Amino acid sequence: MSILYATILGLLFGFILQKTGAANPQKVIEMLRLRDFHLMKTILFSIGFSSLALFLLLSTGIIDSGHISIKSSYIGVIVGGAIFGIGWAISGFCPGTGVVAAGAGRKDALSFIVGGLLGAFIYMLAYASLKPSFLFDKLGDKITLVATSNEKFPILLPDLPAIAVAGSIAIIFILIAWKLPQNQKA
Repeated sequence: MSILYATILGLLFGFILQKTGAANPQKVIEMLRLRDFHLMKTILFSIGFSSLALFLLLSTGIIDSGHISIKSSYIGVIVGGAIFGIGWAISGFCPGTGVVAAGAGRKDALSFIVGGLLGAFIYMLAYASLKPSFLFDKLGDKITLVATSNEKFPILLPDLPAIAVAGSIAIIFILIAWKLPQNQKA
């Protein structure tokens, strides 16, 4: 049954990506050039809304916080994130939007997907050589911003209620999305 839910959610997510213009590389590039804020507004609102919903569901106990884990951060995550960002800015695609754009018939998305798979294959071949390098040095311990019912990790702000902190951050994201202009004059 979970594969059915995943498929339905994936199709819904792809539909939303296509409708908001996130699968259009020109819209992404215009956003990154700070000329068209529609996509940025959508992204910021989505992050704020989903964060608010997640912490409301966590605080009411509908979602068990034991299912949430905190990943360690490594230098390689920063390097990989920079490579990802450069690739996103050059191509206008990220892995999800590339698949959506290919499904919508964009031929440039197919070359993006092939390039991504080739890059993953090269990384797989190079992993044994890279593993002992500085790329896998940890950037500190796992830490969480606020307390939840899952106290496996150190807490940065232990005296503040999680919903207040997360809710404030989420509302800030939503307000920024609301206040951003639609388009910037070139």
